[in-house]
Amino acid sequence: MPTAAAQRRIARLASLTAVHRAFHWLHLHQPQLRQWQLEFVRIPAPTFAEAPRAAWFLDRFRQLGLTNPHLDSAGNALAELTPASACDPSTPCLLLSAHLDTVFPAGTPCDPVESPDSPRILAPGICDNAAGLSALLAIAAALRFAHLDPPIPILFASNVGEEGLGDLNGMRHLFTQGSYQGRIAAAIVLEGSGTGPVVTRALGSRRFRVTITGPGGHSWSDAGTPNPILLLSHALVALGQLPLPDSPRTTLNIGQISGGTSINSIPESATALVDLRSTDPYQLLVTEADLLDQLHRTVATFARRNTTFAPPTLHIERIGDRPAAALPDDAPLLRTLRAVDRHLTLRTEPRIGSTDANIPLSLGIPAIAIGCGGTGGGIHTLQEWYDPSGRETALRRILLTLLDTVQLLTPTV
Repeated sequence: MPTAAAQRRIARLASLTAVHRAFHWLHLHQPQLRQWQLEFVRIPAPTFAEAPRAAWFLDRFRQLGLTNPHLDSAGNALAELTPASACDPSTPCLLLSAHLDTVFPAGTPCDPVESPDSPRILAPGICDNAAGLSALLAIAAALRFAHLDPPIPILFASNVGEEGLGDLNGMRHLFTQGSYQGRIAAAIVLEGSGTGPVVTRALGSRRFRVTITGPGGHSWSDAGTPNPILLLSHALVALGQLPLPDSPRTTLNIGQISGGTSINSIPESATALVDLRSTDPYQLLVTEADLLDQLHRTVATFARRNTTFAPPTLHIERIGDRPAAALPDDAPLLRTLRAVDRHLTLRTEPRIGSTDANIPLSLGIPAIAIGCGGTGGGIHTLQEWYDPSGRETALRRILLTLLDTVQLLTPTV
């Protein structure tokens, strides 16, 4: 439940003339948001190849009059809305972000298709995360139009590396290596569609590339040589039998298997990609230890039983580490959101998810991932779609939450 103090703050904030001007911009410029969305979704942005889309966003940041538009060394497109009084580079700031990348590989057709009899748009990435990216521009434009100058800087980020093997590298860079390290006091991540849901718990994951190698050979003349595909299959079956707790919920998935060159060749190697997830950081470590132990035991058992040939080699590479964490239920950021939702007659729906918010939450920095309105479906498929109808309410929700949070973060003299 929101506190009475938070409700009073939101009521006062929503009554300000400048805030009404920002709401008015959002109401009148829904066609502009749609046009932006149609324009940048045409620019392919596979993970690790987001540069062309990042350049497009830098141009928009400049056109909107944001300060210090630039690319950081990770490839994030950044800009600020900075008050004239904030000349101290150590001044805390609030991060508003949306990820640039999509799950689709290079070469995927991404031209959007509009329905002649509905507002729905069909395109890979049109919801995840073109909905979040267009909301990022909407909030920046509304703030500039209404002359809503924040008391501390707002950092706008179109960041890289959220999807798949990107391993949150854009957000990780911002918080642990970039020039804003130590300055970001809270983060609001814009992610996909929806109005009521908010991610307050970060789903942790560990990801591995498991490779087994052997000498390989001809399927007839070298019969009996250790077959990495067969051995890997045995290892994966054993992983599937590992006991996983329901509470805290923990899951294990084998997402991809590869290896071999032909049907009549004993492969020299076989590889699997393994995804381990849990809502609890400690359980993630325990299950990871069980997983690694099971893989080593399977290969070692095979080697002991087959001494005629050189033992196969097992190589395990960790390729992803998304930390699990949670925003405390009494965090000021969450109290603000609940007060905003009550003001807008929305229902706050806390969720768990794997988003860019994982990084700040794991560092003890208040963060949420919030939907940007409208509805979507077919996420991560070529049939992905987005209907922006009604997203204005979600944008108001984001704006009020943002404005109240920057006030709470402003140092008192």
